[in-house]
Amino acid sequence: MSRRREAAAAEAAESERRCLVTRESAPRSGLVRFVAGPDGSVVPDVDERLPGRGFWVTADRAVLRTAVARRLFGRGAKRPVTADDGLVERVEALLARRCVELLALARRSGAAVAGLAKVRQALEAGRPGVLLEASDGAEDGRARLRALAGDRPVVAVLTAAELAGAFGREHTVHGFVDSGGPGGGLADRLRREADRLGGFRVMTPGQRLENPAGACIEGAGPLMDG
Repeated sequence: MSRRREAAAAEAAESERRCLVTRESAPRSGLVRFVAGPDGSVVPDVDERLPGRGFWVTADRAVLRTAVARRLFGRGAKRPVTADDGLVERVEALLARRCVELLALARRSGAAVAGLAKVRQALEAGRPGVLLEASDGAEDGRARLRALAGDRPVVAVLTAAELAGAFGREHTVHGFVDSGGPGGGLADRLRREADRLGGFRVMTPGQRLENPAGACIEGAGPLMDG
C-alpha cells in the first residue's frame, strides 16, 4: 500500500460512526460495519467494502450480543432483518482472519519476524514496532520480551496457532512487526484490527494488562515458549 493510500485509510478509520446499541459516536476504527443481505440477513462487513446502507456496532462481544438479542439491526437497515445466533462468533473469526492476513502481508514485505531470538534482536536493536505474543503462550517468556519492549505497543490477541499460520510455521509464540520503512503502515493497521478483535476475545478477571502505548490482552492457558 502506498503512503497516500495508507494516509487515506487512516483518515477513514478515524471518521466517526454511531453505534446502534450505545447510540454513541466513535471513530469507525472501533466499530464493525454491517449491511443487510438480499435475503434480509445481517451480514458483517469487517473490510467495509460491501455495497448498501451500512449500520455500525461497537467492536465488543457484549454490545454485539445486545444488538442481536434486542433485534436492533432493523433500526439501522430501516427494514426488517434477521441476525443468526452465530453472528458474534462469525465476526470474531472474521476479525481474527483479518489480523492474520495483515500479519502475513507484513511478513512477505519483510516487516515482520517471528521466533524468540529474532524478536529479541529487533527489540534490543531499538527498532520501532509492535511486539506480538501468543495469547496462550507461556507467561515467563512473554514477560521477558515485554520488559524489553519498553513503551512499544504489545498485541496479544492472537493464539499461537494463528500466529504460526501467519508466519507459515508450525509453532509461533513471539513476533515483531517493524513500524519503520516501506511496510511501516502495516504495523498501525494491525494494531487497529487487533484492538477490534480484542473486544471479542473472552477475558476473565486479571487478564488485561496495560501497556504505556496500548492494551495487552492476556490469554487463558499456558503454552511452552517456542
